[in-house]
Amino acid sequence: MSDSDLVSLYSGRILALAADIPYLGKLDSPQGSAKKRSPLCGSTIAVDVTIQEGKVAAFAQDVRACALGQASAAILGARVLGRTRPELEAARTQLTSMLKEGGPPPSAPFDDYEVLLPARDYRNRHASILLALEATIAAIEAAEAA
Repeated sequence: MSDSDLVSLYSGRILALAADIPYLGKLDSPQGSAKKRSPLCGSTIAVDVTIQEGKVAAFAQDVRACALGQASAAILGARVLGRTRPELEAARTQLTSMLKEGGPPPSAPFDDYEVLLPARDYRNRHASILLALEATIAAIEAAEAA
């Protein structure tokens, strides 16, 4: 990766998101928890949730990821409260399509993922970008199974 590629990939907006991740930490009494790890880069995200009437009522995340994974966690954290599992699964599907198939960015309220469009060309970063959604969906599944 050249220096100009790095500058393009790690834009000021991505770095600002990575520096301001909402809901860091753990919940005292989560209904569901999950931890996901990217085997390629080692990034990990652990998520705790509580669900009320099928929607995320409380959320916390422990993010140990590269700047792209951190930016993704920040985007998710800003929009996750009040969302349902199907909404989050749709966002994951759309984000995967954006990264791997050249699809458009996810629709609102997850349209801020467009900032990660430059990462399309860096397949080794896709798993880290998807971690926050993957861990959140898994945590919701754990809460539903409990």
